[in-house]
Amino acid sequence: MSATSTPPVPARFQVAKATLLMDRFMNHFIKIGGLSVIVAVFGIFVFILIQILPLFKGAEVGELKTIPLEKGVYLQLGIDEWSELPFALQADGDLQFIDVVGDRGVTTKSLPFVAEHGIGGVHYNQLAQRLTVGTADGRFSLVNIRYKPAFSANGERTVDADLQADKLLPIGRPGVPIKEIAYADAGSRKLAVATQLVDGRVEIHAVTLVQKRSLMGAGRTSIDTTYDLTGKINGAISSFLVAAQADSVLVTTDSGEVVYLFLEGDDFQVRQTLKPFAHLPNPQVGLLRYVFGDVTFVAVAPTGETKGYSLYLDPKVKTRQFGETKTFENQPGVTEVFAASVRNKAFVLAGENHARLVFSTTEAIRWEKDLDFSVKDAVIGGKYDRMVFLDDESKLHFYRLKDPHPEASFDAFFGKLWYEGASEPKYDWQSTGGSDDFEPKLSLVPLIVGTLKGTFYALLFAVPIALLAAIYTSQFLKPEIKVYVKPVMEIMASLPSVVLGFLAALWLAPILENRVPSILLIVLLVPLSALVFGWGWARLPPRIRLFIPQGYEFVVFFPIMFAVGWLAWNLGPAAERILFVITDPTTGTRVADFRLWWPAVTGTPFEQRNSLVVGFMMGFAVIPIVFTIAEDALSNVPQSLRSGSLALGASRWQTAFRIVLPTASAGIFSALMIGLGRAVGETMIVVMATGNTPIMEWNIFSGMRTLAANIAVELPEAPHHGTLYRSLFLGAMVLFIMTFVVNTAAEVMRQRLRDRYKTVE
Repeated sequence: MSATSTPPVPARFQVAKATLLMDRFMNHFIKIGGLSVIVAVFGIFVFILIQILPLFKGAEVGELKTIPLEKGVYLQLGIDEWSELPFALQADGDLQFIDVVGDRGVTTKSLPFVAEHGIGGVHYNQLAQRLTVGTADGRFSLVNIRYKPAFSANGERTVDADLQADKLLPIGRPGVPIKEIAYADAGSRKLAVATQLVDGRVEIHAVTLVQKRSLMGAGRTSIDTTYDLTGKINGAISSFLVAAQADSVLVTTDSGEVVYLFLEGDDFQVRQTLKPFAHLPNPQVGLLRYVFGDVTFVAVAPTGETKGYSLYLDPKVKTRQFGETKTFENQPGVTEVFAASVRNKAFVLAGENHARLVFSTTEAIRWEKDLDFSVKDAVIGGKYDRMVFLDDESKLHFYRLKDPHPEASFDAFFGKLWYEGASEPKYDWQSTGGSDDFEPKLSLVPLIVGTLKGTFYALLFAVPIALLAAIYTSQFLKPEIKVYVKPVMEIMASLPSVVLGFLAALWLAPILENRVPSILLIVLLVPLSALVFGWGWARLPPRIRLFIPQGYEFVVFFPIMFAVGWLAWNLGPAAERILFVITDPTTGTRVADFRLWWPAVTGTPFEQRNSLVVGFMMGFAVIPIVFTIAEDALSNVPQSLRSGSLALGASRWQTAFRIVLPTASAGIFSALMIGLGRAVGETMIVVMATGNTPIMEWNIFSGMRTLAANIAVELPEAPHHGTLYRSLFLGAMVLFIMTFVVNTAAEVMRQRLRDRYKTVE
């Protein structure tokens, strides 16, 4: 140090207090921000979990009150829609209406014809609030129970009931008592069936009815056609059921057979005979009843074994027949009571002092209990919120029923179920239907498959293009051109998904539908032309290659690539006429059409809005993300590694693929995972560019429905806190878990790649 130099001032190396305070604040702020993110993610998880937990709870049942009735024999128990004024029909024809919520007590109303004609069998249709009453002299009458609410001056609501009995109509043998009767009204078709005991033998008779209509409304019902079905049954008749569609009858015999009679044309034909309990020593059917919708019947053996049979289209006989679709848990003891819900597929089985609530679709027991009384009859409230039991001491027991999600179970969401009308168990999602007796199908498996399918085809298109573009841009392209390429690629990421979906649905899908062979040729010939160009370019003499400076080779290749693409596009129709020709089964002519060839050869459908369209358009959305992050990772590899590799004699390609690519593998892997997350969570493109159908196939020419798209489509129509509403939250949880697992595995893999290829210790 010279004598004239100024010694350093210690204060100049001191950090300002404001800077230290800001640094300390930012350290704590970043920590708080990180913890807040963790808390927010955990909070989302907890919120979703709270929404889905009720799906896996059983029914809650609690006794409300017990009301004693007059001692006597009761033939039928019924209930109104609001579960406020149930009734019990006595053997003498008196209907006792019990006021459950008010103080009116029991009101008795008599059937007008019973005093003169007596009473035999009784059938109750809870949905229509109609009694079909058979008499002791071989006739029957339809008795409509008219429930109506009434409001007092102070606003209190009560429910009243009136009886409206039609005229008596004959059925079967005149003068012979009706043993059992049933009636179904399907609008234009009406059917009544009854059994009678004649000379120690049970006979079964049926009548179809017509109802004339005029400008004044519906008129009286009269007999149209009579049928004697006894001769069609082999064996002694035990019981029978009439379907709500008024077109079929199920008859059980003492030998345990169930005969399915179907009204074809002007007569009933035996369509099917089955024996549910043929494997038991005593194969008799102790109880046979329909579940709501009359597509599935439940058969209970005297031993308690319980099965369900549903109608489905048998491909062998080309008609709808019953097949065993359900196996329920065995009932303890003898089951004598069955009560079906008119809101869903639930039903009550009871015998002696044991009662059980079962849901048919999932075969799940929602509730069961050993009661303090012996059950003689039961009924489920119209809103599926009450259960009423009649015991052997003429007492009514009212129970509160809380079971908001009977359709939900682990098997319903993730298992194969045999739905009504299906020929086999399957995974299916169909949350709504056209009628009240629709069977909800809530399997998430097709949505998971659709999510993976859409992601796979999007990444199949996007990853090769994005990674190769990133490698070329970072390692081979001139920096002065790179400054334009990268911003353009990043601008691609700003395109709204709804715009891409709109273009995919209305522009791209119709084009691809007619030019699939052209697309196949482009996918084959363009990469092949690139390989051939690279092979040929490397073998050109250096004096020729020097005409094109390094980093500008694309000037030569792009015209070749576009020419090959144009040629492949125009050769597509010619390739279709040569390779994709089938014989039209209707005309016998040879047709060159890929849309017809694909289903004929593979057995899978060809749809206009398919996975190929989604792959192209969703891949277009993923490419900028993968490209940008991968290019940054490749560009951040130290220049000294490149220089060292080139100095040792490696070519640019060898340096890029053996030095730069492994070193940047951790960052490239992160790019792939972020692109995967973008594809998994995509909604609008999938909704608009596919048929949005939940199917279980990987066919590239069919659509799909993803978890994210399903939430977007279904949530606006889902009733708040309903089964569908919570099922969509379950789908969100599955998506959350899928992404969490994939991201966690990706982070572990990224760290391993980073440790393996790190360049600085």
